[in-house]
Amino acid sequence: MDAANLLLGLKQHYVGWCLVFALLTAFELLNPRERQSLRLRLVGVGFWAVLLALSFVASVTLALTWQVLNVRPLFAIPSMQALVGGPLAAAILGAVIAAVIHDFFFYWCHRIQHRWLWRWHAVHHSIEELNAVNSYHHPSEAIISLLLLQLPMSLLVGFEHPASAIVTLVLSLHLVWIHSPTRITLGPLRAVLVDNRFHRIHHSLEPRHFDTNFGAFTTIWDRLFGTCHMPARGEWPKVGIAEARQPRDFGAWVGQPWQVGETVTAGDAAPLPPAGSATT
Repeated sequence: MDAANLLLGLKQHYVGWCLVFALLTAFELLNPRERQSLRLRLVGVGFWAVLLALSFVASVTLALTWQVLNVRPLFAIPSMQALVGGPLAAAILGAVIAAVIHDFFFYWCHRIQHRWLWRWHAVHHSIEELNAVNSYHHPSEAIISLLLLQLPMSLLVGFEHPASAIVTLVLSLHLVWIHSPTRITLGPLRAVLVDNRFHRIHHSLEPRHFDTNFGAFTTIWDRLFGTCHMPARGEWPKVGIAEARQPRDFGAWVGQPWQVGETVTAGDAAPLPPAGSATT
């Protein structure tokens, strides 16, 4: 892959994710559930600009490594067009199967982060105003995700299809939307698919919600491994962690893993600052 193709790929990477953030932010503004700061949204955009570059480099590095070593996934999800009667239906079915398998690896990667890599993952959980752009992680998670999620997934399952770009966009919208403070949820479909109310429980400040709802696409793995907490009607807890505050600038974002557990104790969490003048 030459420099021109790399730059084109990076541009497409940014354009796709900018579309995801723009669509979901517009949806949040039109369908608000709570007041949120415009300034913190802009800070989140800045963090994502860095994260997207890091994730692109990690993905390209992995792909080029497998190409040089001629490594292929153990299983390739077939187009299944003959089974479902059309290319789009085949793409959707194949993507859903791939997403469920991917979520299995994500589930266990996520549990490892909570058990052994909490200082770095805590940056994501420190966010007090969850929304589309405020769904960022610490920069180190680009490497963590590469090693614990992308690498094993790439060795096991491959999915390529002419319509995969569209399906990937839809799945990306879902992945970011589960952090959105909107009144629209999946309703009864929450029994199978993760929505924003289900994932909100995972970010809750309430001890009874700790270490639950690790899945990002489906609830199957949480149900199977005993970590599922279905939100009750109207259950919308406050989010964040007692150990650290939501990063307000680049330095706080990068350095926060070395502050977790040293600044604020569980019983002495400082009150949240007032929301900005702009609201959702």
